Amino acid sequence: MTENEKTSGEYPWRARTAVLALGTFVVGTDGFIIVGLLPEIHETLNVSTAAAGQMVSVFAVAYALLGPVLAALTGRWPRRRVLVTGVTLLAAGNAVTASAHAYGLVLASRVLAGSGAALFVAGAVATAAHLAGERRRGGSIAMVTAGATLSLVLGAPLGTLIGGAWGWQKAIWFVAAVAGAVAVVIAVLLPPITLDQGATLRRRVAPLTDRRVLRILVVTLLAFIGIFLPFTYMSVVFAPAIGGGQARLALLLLVFGVAATAGNLTAGSLADRYGPRRIVIGATMAVAAVFVVMVPIRENFILVVIAEAFSGVASYSVIGPQQHRIMAYASPEGTSLVTSLNTSTGYLGNFLASGIGAVILTTTGSTVLLLPVAAAFAAFAAFLAWWLSRPARDPGRKAARLPGARRAGREPARPGGRVSR
Repeated sequence: MTENEKTSGEYPWRARTAVLALGTFVVGTDGFIIVGLLPEIHETLNVSTAAAGQMVSVFAVAYALLGPVLAALTGRWPRRRVLVTGVTLLAAGNAVTASAHAYGLVLASRVLAGSGAALFVAGAVATAAHLAGERRRGGSIAMVTAGATLSLVLGAPLGTLIGGAWGWQKAIWFVAAVAGAVAVVIAVLLPPITLDQGATLRRRVAPLTDRRVLRILVVTLLAFIGIFLPFTYMSVVFAPAIGGGQARLALLLLVFGVAATAGNLTAGSLADRYGPRRIVIGATMAVAAVFVVMVPIRENFILVVIAEAFSGVASYSVIGPQQHRIMAYASPEGTSLVTSLNTSTGYLGNFLASGIGAVILTTTGSTVLLLPVAAAFAAFAAFLAWWLSRPARDPGRKAARLPGARRAGREPARPGGRVSR
């Protein structure tokens, strides 16, 4: 039995995947924590709040643009080295952020942290899927991405509390310290895993030419534009229900985060059972429906809380199954690249949602309009997830229906002869 075979079955994959989830928890905390620290940061660095907010944008852009590049360049590395390097870069970037006093250096440190975050998350998803094996792939991916959703509930609020009590630099040092600890734990506990080190760079980037991969990325982009439009502007969309109370806004964020964590974990199990494509279609349709329902109830706080819970469950039932789908079209050497592309596309959707929302608010002045626009993006994502994965209409379609044959245009068959959808 090879080392790789041992890691996928004999070793305790759940415990090691939990360690990877702790890493994505740190990544998520780092991405969200700055938002709660902006007032202190702009005073300390003597810059405007808008300029301080660029720390969030720079992190997201670096994640989106550098993630796939770094995944391709480190494709021959053992997974343990990739993960330790990624989380170490994240720790180093935060250490520089916390100790720097020049605005330019702070922005540069966010690029460093964003690149480390992207490298880690892509490697973590690919490694978890390998450790768990094909039949438990959806569940393992859900465990890893659950770390990011938990950062909404625990990481960002905890960091904000630390920043309020001891200063924003201490909160960033907290993230750096946890990231450093994760690097040590991974180096000790994770077995050596290699995914076809002999592959050339050309073979690693081959998924970029696969139309099926690009179609999945389009669905991810549209879905996350829709998901993050109301989330980014939650304070103004639900202003009639919130009434200017920060406690009510905090409660909405908490409810969304808890529901998102539950949705993410549930979606992983459902993807293993029914196929990821069906879960993606159902989740994006549910997102669209919830946003439509939010329009007439946005002035009632209790109903908004309930709607946010449904929104969290549906919204975070998308990314895990999408990772499952896209990995089905990658060879072992291309797994990290496609997972990086998918997570980077999600970050890009977040970034574009912010810009689209700003344009809508500036040109129309309507906050409620964000909800139907977001619903339209989510509905279109659901339509494309269904339409682009239909069987190909060609002369060979009839033959593809024969027992034991795959249908053209479908995603790869799942274990047991069932087709992954």
